[in-house]
Amino acid sequence: MKKPVAILLMGPTASGKTAVALELARRFPVELVSVDSAQVFRDMNVGTAKPDAVTLSEFPHHLIDVITPEETYSAERFRLDALRAMTEITARGRVPLLVGGTMLYFKALLEGLAELPEADTATRAAIDRQAAEQGWPNVHSELAQVDPETAARLHPTDAQRIQRALEVFRLTGRPLSTLIAENRSETPPFDFVSIGLAPSERSILHERIARRFDAMLQAGLEAEVETLRTKYRLDAGRPSMRCVGYRQVWEVIEGLAPRGEMRVRGIFATRQLAKRQLTWLNNTLRPEVFDCLAPELASRVIRRVAPVFNAVE
Repeated sequence: MKKPVAILLMGPTASGKTAVALELARRFPVELVSVDSAQVFRDMNVGTAKPDAVTLSEFPHHLIDVITPEETYSAERFRLDALRAMTEITARGRVPLLVGGTMLYFKALLEGLAELPEADTATRAAIDRQAAEQGWPNVHSELAQVDPETAARLHPTDAQRIQRALEVFRLTGRPLSTLIAENRSETPPFDFVSIGLAPSERSILHERIARRFDAMLQAGLEAEVETLRTKYRLDAGRPSMRCVGYRQVWEVIEGLAPRGEMRVRGIFATRQLAKRQLTWLNNTLRPEVFDCLAPELASRVIRRVAPVFNAVE
């Protein structure tokens, strides 16, 4: 039997994914599925660039506002939730359009996940103590000795992923990269059309990132973080508060960083995120790439996917 079609639209932050996705939704019978590890959190709207209520009313998104900021969401859970949503969408005679910038989620969807040990509280606490004493760059150096492949794709201050990779090694005695490589591919029963948005000039994307972060600050990002701190039991170690933007605001509120550096630190962290996203895009996922800075970007993507819907009909 012929596989149902699913469209993947991926790219770094500020590449214009949402605008393109909405244009596709206006023209074709699609349903949108968010592929964003920050937009899964309820009440985190400004700093995640979540579509506003009017947009969500007109174009509902699956996998937005799934959990509270106190909870944790994993790539494994995303894969299960996404496949369930995709199956329901195709049953309605529509096409899933998965949109976002969390590249690990895309990879998990396409290839499945390795059998990894569950989180171990004692091991994580030991790594956290080590980081508190030595700094995350030193912990990253240790990871580079036992798992150079994983360390090479992680920033030296990417605490959450460094911790997990080192935890896996300490629990299993084997590198995370080796366990992932041994995982047998579990291709979902869909015919994927993968489209990537990437900038022809990185400096222009950086300008977009700066403008976007400024807009978030003006829209009340700091007030949003203050409200979250009041409404939920949060700390700096929660995945929600490790999200880019939220971490930098949290550090200012806690007095760990000067207020005057909040904007610069937030923009820098977002640029680093975009760099990692582009590395995933180019080296791992390898979609058909469109220049996100090109005039009439949406029209170009529309022309590319139109044959898909002709075939579906």
